[in-house]
Amino acid sequence: MESFTDHGIVLSARAHGEGGAIVALLTQENGRHAGYVHGAHSSRKRGMLEPGSAVKVEWRARVSDSLGTYTMEADRGLPPGVLEDPLKLSALMSACALCDSALPEREGHAGLYYGLQALMTALGEEHWEPVYVMWEIALLKELGFGLDLTRCAGGGDPRDLTHVSPKSGRAISAGMAEPYLARLLPLPQFLMPGGGGGDRADMVTGLKLTAHFLEHWVFAHHTKGVPEARIRFQERAEKSVISNKSLGVEAL
Repeated sequence: MESFTDHGIVLSARAHGEGGAIVALLTQENGRHAGYVHGAHSSRKRGMLEPGSAVKVEWRARVSDSLGTYTMEADRGLPPGVLEDPLKLSALMSACALCDSALPEREGHAGLYYGLQALMTALGEEHWEPVYVMWEIALLKELGFGLDLTRCAGGGDPRDLTHVSPKSGRAISAGMAEPYLARLLPLPQFLMPGGGGGDRADMVTGLKLTAHFLEHWVFAHHTKGVPEARIRFQERAEKSVISNKSLGVEAL
């Protein structure tokens, strides 16, 4: 009999069999790991299996490479205010879907586990938008697709980085970028040297940046492509910015 106990964050729960579900977790010690949960549709377990819920689990299987079963108890629920804010909830669904789709099964990613915890904490606060973009950049790095945003790929001034090469993922300074602006990806202000920015419009700039590399690097050979939850999140964010502008208020 194979078994382990661990802490995890629910990424997805797919109905399977009579009343059960196959649940994928991002665990602290065992990476992305799936298991079968009996009675998943009961009132006690339903809320515990929502994406983003933190749980304590025990996994058991006859052999190590089988699906196995989970028994679990709630560790903590979603951050305050997330369920009431459609954009924050969409951000959480996006992060969970990215982990569920991009991470190899049973490969340790403790850094991403703690990073997802930190993102969830940030979603309970007011200025969460830059944190989400930086979380996606950390995800890219963890998967072996790190962006170099510290120096200019063309040898320009590293204190004036404004764009990113869509081919190499390396930053470009304003002077070097000028002739190629139509081909380059803008940096959000909070990722430029000296920082600044960080509002919702700036987040959308960041989401467009990371979306390019998610599509062309991470999910280029995935049959389903970038998860629908990630696409919907960016669309919601873009509509939110447009709506705020039409009302004549600053995006928060």
